[in-house]
Amino acid sequence: MTITVPRIQARVTELLAEYGIPSAAIGVLHGGEVTELAVGVKNVETREPVTTDTVYQCGSMTKTWTALAFLQLVDEGKVDLDEPVRAHLPGFTVADPETSAEVTPRHLLNHTNGIEEAYGDPGEDDDVYERMVTNIAGAPQVFPLGHTHGYSAALGYAVLARILEVHDGKPWDDLMRERLFVPLGLTSTNTRHEEVDETRAATGHLIRSLDEGPIVTPMDHLPRAFGPGGNLTSTTREVLAMAHVLLDEGKAPNGQRILSAESIREMTRSRVPVPDPYLFGPEWALGLIVCDWHGRTGYATDGSTIGQNARLRLLPDTSTAITMLTNGGPRESFYRKVFTEILTDLGTVTIPDLPAPDPTLNLDLSRYEGVYERPGTRYEVSTEDEKLYLTLAMDPMQAEFLNKPDRVRYELLPISRTHFLMPPTDPLEDTQTVAIYDFTNGPAQYLHTNCRVNPRSE
Repeated sequence: MTITVPRIQARVTELLAEYGIPSAAIGVLHGGEVTELAVGVKNVETREPVTTDTVYQCGSMTKTWTALAFLQLVDEGKVDLDEPVRAHLPGFTVADPETSAEVTPRHLLNHTNGIEEAYGDPGEDDDVYERMVTNIAGAPQVFPLGHTHGYSAALGYAVLARILEVHDGKPWDDLMRERLFVPLGLTSTNTRHEEVDETRAATGHLIRSLDEGPIVTPMDHLPRAFGPGGNLTSTTREVLAMAHVLLDEGKAPNGQRILSAESIREMTRSRVPVPDPYLFGPEWALGLIVCDWHGRTGYATDGSTIGQNARLRLLPDTSTAITMLTNGGPRESFYRKVFTEILTDLGTVTIPDLPAPDPTLNLDLSRYEGVYERPGTRYEVSTEDEKLYLTLAMDPMQAEFLNKPDRVRYELLPISRTHFLMPPTDPLEDTQTVAIYDFTNGPAQYLHTNCRVNPRSE
């Protein structure tokens, strides 16, 4: 089966208007064939239309590309996933001596290293990842090494990039081109923002209200520190070229081997549980999220910058990949609606809905109450009238720019003894999921939402 492009285009046009997102480019790999479509404008001020050749920022989808490059080192026998990082970076040090000595590339790839993102300002030069490694000498642990999953936005993959740089003797940006972009035959994929063809680039947008509509983002790219974890730009076709590698046991669409079949299996089968299994999936592999769609296994890799978003879903049993790049959002309900339309056309499994709350659960609410926080993020969990509430304390400047209060209160509806639905309080939000867990010492020790973990502080 194939997708009905005019119908999908019409539906996406409706949804873009509903959600206030300026554009979406979509690519589908199915049955060995690639189908692409693009709807909307690159920039709401210029109104220039997008095409299937428009370049978007891919955000944390970059991590999957960095993971592929790192697994090439494994294929070459230069690194082992389970040997200490210090085997390649002898001076590697963080505040915790055990983590300093024992953290491995596998911990970094699956986000179980627990190191706080306390890398300071490493600058914008070619030594940025070397500086990040040096700057974390005093970085504390968010959680003990290997204790739980907690997403690392920049640091973990920057350390992996530094190991790649040491072995290849060149900056991460250059080795990514040599190891991946050139062998894959890619001409529109970059890691340096200054190398992006501005005539083809989408502009990021933020939305503060549906009445105002989308506005151009005040920050057109992320700092270079996010490079290995977030700075790749690409097109839908070139994202699907990377997806082909994952679906075809390491081979590119042009037939060139990028990674061994054994390393592709390692990427997908080496997994750790995710405390909040509902937003993306129940497990995290090496550079990929593991999805359970009605009993069938899929894989995901997503990303967001300040005003641009990327989604990729892989269904190995039907050799299917779907990607969507947008210059607004992110809204999970938007992506779910678009992908459900496409999956329905293909006659394959669709994305499961979030579970319903369980009103029969009898919880000791006092075990969840408390403050869970990290630098820049604070969640306060409290009770009132035998109900559980979460208050998000936002950065005042961010709240002012987005026209939001700096404290937002949500009700938490229990799904299980550790999982909760968090219904929106704003029409621009979707229902979120939250895990509050680890009762080893009595009260819960961690709050996990949007892949990030926050330890109890009070």
